[in-house]
Amino acid sequence: MLIRPKGGILDPQGEAVGHSLRKLGFDVRTARVGRVVDLELETEDAEAARGEIHRMCEKLLANPLIESFEIHVNGS
Repeated sequence: MLIRPKGGILDPQGEAVGHSLRKLGFDVRTARVGRVVDLELETEDAEAARGEIHRMCEKLLANPLIESFEIHVNGS
């Protein structure tokens, strides 16, 4: 899953990365810095895995007030 600050939330790391890339000559409008969490679950059911990961994000892995998350499930 990918977890990153919601739009409108201050992202000092993203601002620093964007600023540094612009100083290096890259045409970057904005940069957001988040984190990736890779999990391997016991289930082979992709929808069950997605639901379980969603609950994990809501309860622990993401702060729903300031972060959004995207879940990507690789099926077998």
